Amino acid sequence: MLRFNSDGPAGLATRKAPGRASILNDEQRARLAEVVEVGPIPAAHGVVRWRLADLAQWVWDEFSVSVTRHTLGRELRAMGYRKLSARPRHRGQKSDDIAIFKKASPPVWSKSASVSRKERP
Repeated sequence: MLRFNSDGPAGLATRKAPGRASILNDEQRARLAEVVEVGPIPAAHGVVRWRLADLAQWVWDEFSVSVTRHTLGRELRAMGYRKLSARPRHRGQKSDDIAIFKKASPPVWSKSASVSRKERP
């Protein structure tokens, strides 16, 4: 007797494996998206911006689901979020200094006079 999968003989063709099921369900993903959008409350969460480690701890506290930072990063990326980090700035940096630094300097070279080669000594 031959046995087939649920798709019958056509299902035996080579196809992509379905992969592992997601750790978070739809309700948990919706709650996670809400928390990410609102941002952390420093007094309640103890952080001023969300890191993957902080979000993994929040998922554990909220749903008792253990998830690694790597897996949580993939989940957030699949939900349409991107990991962004602000460009670091020195605390003593002033915006006026940046504007002065960005001013164009005069070129160090200048066009030579139109003297032909025969006139040169």
